[in-house]
Amino acid sequence: MITMKHVHKSYRIAKRNAGFGEAWKSFFHRKYETIHALNDVSFTIRDGEMVGYIGPNGAGKSSTIKILSGILTPDDGTVLVDGKVPYKNRIEHVSRIGVVFGQRSQLWWDVPVIDSFELLKDIYRIPDSQYKENLEELTELLNLGELVRSPARQLSLGQRMRCEIAASLLHQPRILFLDEPTIGLDAVSKLAVRDFILKQNKIHGTTVLLTTHDMQDIEALASRIILIGKGRILMDGGLEDIKKGNRDIDETVAELYRSYDI
Repeated sequence: MITMKHVHKSYRIAKRNAGFGEAWKSFFHRKYETIHALNDVSFTIRDGEMVGYIGPNGAGKSSTIKILSGILTPDDGTVLVDGKVPYKNRIEHVSRIGVVFGQRSQLWWDVPVIDSFELLKDIYRIPDSQYKENLEELTELLNLGELVRSPARQLSLGQRMRCEIAASLLHQPRILFLDEPTIGLDAVSKLAVRDFILKQNKIHGTTVLLTTHDMQDIEALASRIILIGKGRILMDGGLEDIKKGNRDIDETVAELYRSYDI
């Protein structure tokens, strides 16, 4: 189970105008702006749920994922993932979760993907028999085939993302955090990734928290939606709660954003 209660997270960002003079002034008198990324965020996700976490750019989605995965520490509030505080029990915590950042890679760029997998096997201390079984299952379900023998830099974006998802699931985590997992993918690759996530949830009961701007991903995978805007939870309900007749899901969500002025 994932629980966040009254979580706050702020950042101080240095600001200055363009030009050498402004750069020189900033050495002696730097101006800062405080950004409230998360402001009293609370929600609970049950085991085995697949939840879409949506909102515009800068809403606080990635900050939430980073706190839940133990990368960031909140300023205030309570966070529990599978009974553990992510940023206090990091070693034990990361052995139970998988994380995919669509714009970040956990694969080593210049070596065959299988070498990255072998290194992750050692990092997570996966027994040989379990590793072999998981690798065979992931290779089949994600249609990796010969891809794992190629360096990551030689793969297309869609091929690499399938390998990234496999890498995050080699240790068979109970919880999967997906931050823009289909960004930049073609239609065929998107369908393959969506189908795999559904199978993973059905076969292993994996809990999935998905952030994306692609509402087709949400429609295909999530039965529940949490909307965040300006650091606050604005809505928590089912997909049917926001649908209006036969209207396109993108139009429906765009109207939802406008209604909340985000």
